[in-house]
Amino acid sequence: MTSRAFITGTSGTTLTTDERAFIAAERPWGFILFRRNIENPAQVTSLIAQMREAAGVADAPVLVDQEGGQVQRFRPPHWLNYPAGAAFGRLYDIDAPLGLKAASLSARLIADDLLPIGVTVDCLPLADVPVPGADAVIGDRAYGAEPRKVAAIARAVTDGLEHGGILPVLKHIPGHGRATADSHLRLPIVDTPKSELERTDFAAFKPLADLPMAMTAHVVFSALDPAQPATTSATMIERVIRGLIGFQGLLMSDDVGMNALAGSIAERSRALIAAGCDMILHCSGKLDEMRDVAREAPELSGKALTRARRALAARKPPQPFDRAAAREELDALIGRLGEPGV
Repeated sequence: MTSRAFITGTSGTTLTTDERAFIAAERPWGFILFRRNIENPAQVTSLIAQMREAAGVADAPVLVDQEGGQVQRFRPPHWLNYPAGAAFGRLYDIDAPLGLKAASLSARLIADDLLPIGVTVDCLPLADVPVPGADAVIGDRAYGAEPRKVAAIARAVTDGLEHGGILPVLKHIPGHGRATADSHLRLPIVDTPKSELERTDFAAFKPLADLPMAMTAHVVFSALDPAQPATTSATMIERVIRGLIGFQGLLMSDDVGMNALAGSIAERSRALIAAGCDMILHCSGKLDEMRDVAREAPELSGKALTRARRALAARKPPQPFDRAAAREELDALIGRLGEPGV
């Protein structure tokens, strides 16, 4: 029995009776966790077990946004605080190999936090390239403003996650760095010419096109499709994401509940699947919305099913790891910036 083409959030720290029934009936491919789902390691482990039991899939993927800085769902006292991505960029400017080492160490430590509690996918790395005047929603989450540097650090982050047994999700393809609005709140429109986008924004994603999964940007690129954001644009998905960038992995939307998208939750879900996304991501944990998403989510089949299977098959067993030594080394590297360690 195959799953359906959506990833769902849930409402709290345990599954409700209605959520269990929903998951069993609608068969989401995976789950995503937010702060509302997290209290302590034992509770998260139990919640994930409940999710997988309800789905009838012992290894159903469980995702989280654990970047460091302003975006990390797991926080002290039970988990470490990690540097924002910009810290690795600043260190890279001082000494490139050390910047890459710090990025990889941070991701490896994050993986070591996630895997023991059952999380198997981190929505990381970012390859967004910010520009002056852009909205702060990306801000210091970005690794830098030069595409080759951003791609190099993103690769180091990917390596750290993969060495710890965690699958990466590349975001926000084909780029959120130029957006002058927060797509959680409204639709950003980027009027940059195609040639400049290819030289900068798209160029940061190209070296990462082999990653197993990616998440779309709810951003309009008017030079290519003036009407639709990348998430719901067949032009952007076919010509840019699959074409110019060359990404052939599993393509999921950013959260379908964000205000950048127009229409009802059902209409948004239908539109993004029609445009070429393989997977609907829905995060709110609101059961009425979850049902709307499920009604529009097709059975995983064809290329989408192949990509989903290939993505899960890419997950490697964790490699041997000295956590204390890695933390000490990362603290020393971040200390070169005059900042506290993890």
